[in-house]
Amino acid sequence: MVQILAGEKGEGKTKRLIEMANEAGKNAKGTVVFIDDDNSRMYDLHYSVRFVDTPKFIVENPLVFRGFLCGILSQNRDIEKIYVDGLNQIINKISDEDFVSFIQEVEKVCAEAETDVTMIISRKADLLPADVQKYII
Repeated sequence: MVQILAGEKGEGKTKRLIEMANEAGKNAKGTVVFIDDDNSRMYDLHYSVRFVDTPKFIVENPLVFRGFLCGILSQNRDIEKIYVDGLNQIINKISDEDFVSFIQEVEKVCAEAETDVTMIISRKADLLPADVQKYII
């Protein structure tokens, strides 16, 4: 399952995502992963949540990020949930068409791996393409 937290900067999306990751980390039977574009929130996470910061990797477009997710999933078969903060910075600026394709590809990967992914996009929900509205929480 794919979920998107959408909203403008300063609306509390990251705080909510951290709360979701911490709750999942406390209750998950498998692994919970938090992906971010910097390590400033690393110490806000429950000790059981695996933290991955992307600056060490060249994650410059949706295809590379999809591969990045596949790599994480291939290393650990019991990942239950992945939380992604800073998606705008991770894959920079993409078109609406590319964003829809990206979300659909992530959904396929998640279904195959039986993993849930929740990600933040810094944009008003009503400005996102119609094809991704069903993913917004």
